[in-house]
Amino acid sequence: MNQWRFASKTSARRSSLVRGVHYGALVLRSVRFAKRAIDIAGAAVGLVLTAPLMPLIAAAIYIDSPGPVLFRQRRAGSLKSIKTRNGIKELTFEEFDMHKFRTMIPDAERKTGVIVAGADDPRITRVGKFLRKSRLDELPQFWDVLRGKMSLVGPRPERPELLQNLSYAIPLFEERMRDVKPGITGLAQISLGYTGSIPEGSEISKLAETLQNPWQLDETKGSLADDMRIKLLYDLAYTASMERLDTFLRTELGIIFKTPLVMLKMTQGR
Repeated sequence: MNQWRFASKTSARRSSLVRGVHYGALVLRSVRFAKRAIDIAGAAVGLVLTAPLMPLIAAAIYIDSPGPVLFRQRRAGSLKSIKTRNGIKELTFEEFDMHKFRTMIPDAERKTGVIVAGADDPRITRVGKFLRKSRLDELPQFWDVLRGKMSLVGPRPERPELLQNLSYAIPLFEERMRDVKPGITGLAQISLGYTGSIPEGSEISKLAETLQNPWQLDETKGSLADDMRIKLLYDLAYTASMERLDTFLRTELGIIFKTPLVMLKMTQGR
């Protein structure tokens, strides 16, 4: 809880110190080295351990919904710069192609355009629902970690256009990507629902009325922005842990070791 309180202050201070920096410019060299070493070792082990599962997952996807098995999409990585032009904030990110197992029908955005998938999105296939619930659709991203585009742990990568829009609705939302690469798992991913929803009975649920729908507008209750506000708190808490090597290692390894347990609970419907 204390991390959530000072996380936004930490991010605001970093934002005022530097504009247009590349990944790692404000992160300790020891933290950068340790994080990359963990990423390479973890991704290599992850690929070896999950290799027997991948053909089975691919076959299940194709049988359920014929079409491409893998899905590639442009996502936003580390925040590079923030500029204001004619009063409009413009964000620039290190963009990259992220890989996943396909969980939706082919060409899912042809009619809907760019939108965030909800829990009951009709475009999600039967196999896709299980893959999303268990997080097994993320397995191809071990390759994205090895090639240096992602990290094992970090904020989830969003579409660049969605990040731009969310930054207008949520103050400091873009700061979750400053000095960090997006991750396969993260503090928000192991603590919240798939879209960032607050689990019932969790510690942060006691603060839901304060954190969500801050203007108390009936038409915005249950909106995506509410879930993203909660995600932002966890993402900023994670980036705050990177200011010291000892807090980084405790947080990073704790998230990595908890992730398989969270995946198991998800498949059991807990």
